[in-house]
This record gives sequence, C-alpha cells and structure tokens, in this order.
Amino acid sequence: MTQLYKVLYFNVRKLFSLLKISKADASYQKEITRIQKQDLIILDDFGLEHLDKQDRLSLLEIFEDRYGKRSSIITSQLPVQNWHEIIGDQTIADAICDRVIHNSHKIELKGGSVRKKFSKILIKTDHLK
Repeated sequence: MTQLYKVLYFNVRKLFSLLKISKADASYQKEITRIQKQDLIILDDFGLEHLDKQDRLSLLEIFEDRYGKRSSIITSQLPVQNWHEIIGDQTIADAICDRVIHNSHKIELKGGSVRKKFSKILIKTDHLK
C-alpha cells in the first residue's frame, strides 16, 4: 500500500515575500490554508535575516495551526539559542519557539559545507567528459 504525503518546500525569505504579496492582493488566507493542509513543510535557511512584525506574526500563525497536527522541518545555520534574537519580539519569539523547539527532534550537523564538497565532485566529473 502506497502512502502519499503532501509536502511544501520554502526558502524562508521567499515564503515571507510570498505572504506579504498575498496580504496585498487579499489571497493571504488562501495561502495560509494551503500551507496548513500540507503533511510536511520544509523551511530552509531560517535565521539569515531578522524578522519584521508581519514575518513574526505569519510564522506564529503557521506553527500555531500546525502544532500537534502536522510536521515541519526547519533548517538553519543559526543555533537555536539565537532564534529569539532573529525573531525579534520576545513574546512572539517565546510563542513560536514553544511550538517548535519543545516538541521537536534536533539534528545538529558538524563539519564543512556539503555544497562545497559536492561542487568538488562535480568539478572532477566535468573533467571526465
């Protein structure tokens, strides 16, 4: 028996840009509903930039609705203990982190960049052509 899962991948900056545009054209609730229906969302590159008020509130809404119901993966080069600073508002940061961190599995990777290693492999194989 095959099980299919609905998954959405977002670069965090692009997600917040999309949500800001959807607020402007009145499709925000439709976009949030689409995100909420996914079995898994993947948020990549979290913490590269500080969040503004709208980003914080959108992120809280996403995790508030998904809490205990759906799965999320967040990738970040920023240690979790620094997320409050990036999120900004202490109260909202507490609410987001409470929904994300305290009910999660943390996988911390060590070592150099995988992209750097992968690019070396590509360079070597290009010489074979």
